[in-house]
Amino acid sequence: MKTTLLLTSLFVFGCSGPMASAPSDSGSMIVIGAGDDAGTQPTDAGSTSDAGSVAVDAGQGDGGLDPLRAALLRARPYTLKAPTGTVTGPMPLVILLHGYGATGQIQNLYFGLNAQSDRSGFLLATPDGTMDASNRRFWNATDACCNFAASTVDDVEYLHAIIDDAQRRYAVDAKRVFLIGHSNGGFMSYRMACDASSRIAAIVSFAGVGWKNAARCPAQPGVSVLQVHGTMDETIAYGGGNLQGIEFPGAVEIAAQWAQRNGCGAKAAVGTVDLISTLAGDETTRERYSGCTAGAVELWTIQGGTHTPSFNTATWSASIVGFLLAHPKP
Repeated sequence: MKTTLLLTSLFVFGCSGPMASAPSDSGSMIVIGAGDDAGTQPTDAGSTSDAGSVAVDAGQGDGGLDPLRAALLRARPYTLKAPTGTVTGPMPLVILLHGYGATGQIQNLYFGLNAQSDRSGFLLATPDGTMDASNRRFWNATDACCNFAASTVDDVEYLHAIIDDAQRRYAVDAKRVFLIGHSNGGFMSYRMACDASSRIAAIVSFAGVGWKNAARCPAQPGVSVLQVHGTMDETIAYGGGNLQGIEFPGAVEIAAQWAQRNGCGAKAAVGTVDLISTLAGDETTRERYSGCTAGAVELWTIQGGTHTPSFNTATWSASIVGFLLAHPKP
């Protein structure tokens, strides 16, 4: 199963679907280690920022970051993209988490979020997981996926450091910090929703789930969740399964977990959407839980969808980002 995870996550090399071109707005992207500083970027909520660039002054040190988190970023730099043009006021922050064996750059090419960042005006962070003994990048998310070598790496703390760093560089809206994850990155999105629920407004998990045992998730109600999953997923099965003998929940089960946590009522279909270019018609059924008292929960089921499908570029990124932006923290 670990080999399958690698082959399906390295879609740049193995997927027959269309690939986005390399980012063309490189002037708005920087690779950040905590030795860089925020320079002259404004941090007050009422400021106007030329979000197409970042002024970096490494001589100014870590800019007040917690020393442990600063050390994490020095060891593990990440890429932060700001939307082009002028943005007034605080911006949303979206953190994209790649699948097992992939990288942040590869995942960004596959999901096509650069252009959506410009259209919707959000900051986009694309970090990398650490290498395991097989030289494959992973996130230490749940017991099932994908810390196969029992590493002690604390990816929750690392992602906290990224949020802190983005907030010191830009005026980030603390009520609009979001995560998008694929496969192992989806598992990690749920891990952050569990362990950092006070900071995360909403997540989108594509082909990744959370803890099988809901008691292992200490989240407070209020994180909105969108689970997107294909019924023909050959790696993280729609109905649940196991990785190396450890069970993971199915798409319906994980959505129901979060619906219970967020005080939701019944689930009902609310429409369809064409997310996959190689499947005919509006193949994805959108279901939404009603009456949630804290945080929305939706399940989008891709009929016939696999683990790494070819996305409809006209709808995919706009749809998942639209869900996030519609669900800030109160």
